[in-house]
Amino acid sequence: MYEDFRATERWSEEEVHCLYQALVLAISTRHADAVDIKFLANGRPVWIALPLPGWVEYGKRTSKVITDPLAVQIAGHYLKRAIESGEDGGRELHALTVEQMLEHLEAVLEEARSGVPA
Repeated sequence: MYEDFRATERWSEEEVHCLYQALVLAISTRHADAVDIKFLANGRPVWIALPLPGWVEYGKRTSKVITDPLAVQIAGHYLKRAIESGEDGGRELHALTVEQMLEHLEAVLEEARSGVPA
């Protein structure tokens, strides 16, 4: 769903092609308690930082695990919404809070259950 998608930027109405490129544990690269997921947005690198405490909180709430492929979906869902709402602003790094991460996780799961984008 969100490994390769297109979104229309709110302000410029430019179509942005987003392509998942990498998943990196941020502890090793920038000493952050997060997983960084890299997309190319029309060739521009954009990193979405998902906080590691989000994995713990989701596990406490559901007894389930967030897999790497699911993390990519969460980050892609966030990026698409950020572009479409005009919140992207050309930033290279977007750091989500635990609650933001879990909101996007729920939206991805709902889309998968219903087959309809949220």
